[in-house]
Amino acid sequence: MRKKLFFLILAGALSLSAQAADKIKIGFIGTLSGPGGVIGVAIRDGFQLGLEHAGGKLGGLPTELLIEDDQQKPDVAKQLAERMVKRDKVDIMTGIVFQNILQAVEPTVLGAETFYITPNTGPTDLAGAACNPYFFAVSWASDNYSEAVGKHLNDKGFKNVFVITPNYPGGKDVVAGLKRYYKGALAGEVYTKLGQLDYAVEISQMRAAKPDAVFLFLPGGMGVNFLKQWQQAGLGKDIPLIGTGWSFDQDTLAAVGEPTLGALNAAHWNLDTNNPTNKKFVADFEKKYGRLPNEYASQGYDAAMLIDGAVRDVKGKVEDKPALRRALEAANFKSVRGAFKFNKNHFPIQNYYLRQVIKDDKGRFVNKTVATIFTDHSDAYVAACKM
Repeated sequence: MRKKLFFLILAGALSLSAQAADKIKIGFIGTLSGPGGVIGVAIRDGFQLGLEHAGGKLGGLPTELLIEDDQQKPDVAKQLAERMVKRDKVDIMTGIVFQNILQAVEPTVLGAETFYITPNTGPTDLAGAACNPYFFAVSWASDNYSEAVGKHLNDKGFKNVFVITPNYPGGKDVVAGLKRYYKGALAGEVYTKLGQLDYAVEISQMRAAKPDAVFLFLPGGMGVNFLKQWQQAGLGKDIPLIGTGWSFDQDTLAAVGEPTLGALNAAHWNLDTNNPTNKKFVADFEKKYGRLPNEYASQGYDAAMLIDGAVRDVKGKVEDKPALRRALEAANFKSVRGAFKFNKNHFPIQNYYLRQVIKDDKGRFVNKTVATIFTDHSDAYVAACKM
């Protein structure tokens, strides 16, 4: 009798463990204030629009979204991550903007075998030897945009380029990517303080160096201030600007305006990306938030849609981590960029485009896609990933 009762209890426990969860809990930690806050807000808004398109239920599960501001401080992000993982017991985490912030939370999140979907920063170590079964990037590896810029500069015969980027791991990754494809000389290579807003000294250095072009990676408020000071210095007439899409995203164009006109940049997505999912995303984002989306918002949206597809594919059984991992790897969702596919390191294989800043028929400064630089491009680190 006791033996029979034991097996009945065991069968009941197994049955309960196989049932779908009654809800899913998502932890969103992002930079929502300070110079980088505009980026985190865009990601958050894109994610929330994705959740709205899913009817408030990712994969059919009622969704609790916990949103916190890391203030662009690693110690704050670490405390928030520990609370979300240990106390709130979130199922999945997302939202972080900057690489140094992600590095602060990695041990807590990945160490607890909590899935992390990065909607932005894509550290190159996690694309290579440090790849992790619980880490997925819906964005890019940190040097993919600059690889595309480097190839364009090389193809067009530029010989002497001045480089400016923030002095943090993501900035160094960006310069490494540029150098991987651009084989000309560097007229200057300047690493500024992360969050710096005054570029008078650096712009004077550029004037003296007389480069063929200036390559910049200055996202968020950093880029806004640089571009305004660039115009005030009067260098736009003589020196072409080219950068990553992060320095010429839609929020930056709206804030800066004229100084961005004609600038070239590289990105994996654009407003004019021609597919039904993107057209709906752009239209609904503008209607909901009163502004056009940028690539950060598109990545936040895709993060939500990736989770939605994966949770649906496991029929809500988010506690089954091996099954959820396989579902995330399958990436069964419609991306705003078109076809979406993960490489074995959980980073995308995707196209990268050359864009140019123009004025549209409504007088708005926007990016226009002018060429494809890379088709189905993989990052440079995937061979070192042993997953």
